[in-house]
Amino acid sequence: MTIQPTDLPAGHRRTILIDLAPTPPTTVRSVFRTAARLIATNGHYQGDYCPDPFDREMDPAELPHRMRPLSIVAALRCAVSGDPHTNSLLADAAVSVLALRLEVNGEGPFWGDIFSLEFHIAEWGDVDGRTTESVVAVLEAAADAQAVRS
Repeated sequence: MTIQPTDLPAGHRRTILIDLAPTPPTTVRSVFRTAARLIATNGHYQGDYCPDPFDREMDPAELPHRMRPLSIVAALRCAVSGDPHTNSLLADAAVSVLALRLEVNGEGPFWGDIFSLEFHIAEWGDVDGRTTESVVAVLEAAADAQAVRS
């Protein structure tokens, strides 16, 4: 008889809780879904990436950036890396796809570089009256559109 680490002295087994970190997204579609969940959970932030992005008033140990309300671009970046300030190719691809789906005043982005695309998304998200629900709906629709393409 072999004794396993989960065996109790009486001979029965106990359940062990294992807390696994979620796997990061690997497709643009999953980035959209993860970003939508982040914004639905934490709220949509109009302005910079998140409240107090330089941690002058909030302690990042108590309230990390990924747990604060996020702008759309910050949510896309945070979905991939866990940090809204970290760049990645997958987040840039999601930014590019989303920017081409959005229109501000009936127009798309003016330039194709990543900074212009981010600005275009931020401009769309910063429109007065933009709600968390509308942002989540746009991200979910973008994810659904990616599912159709693949």
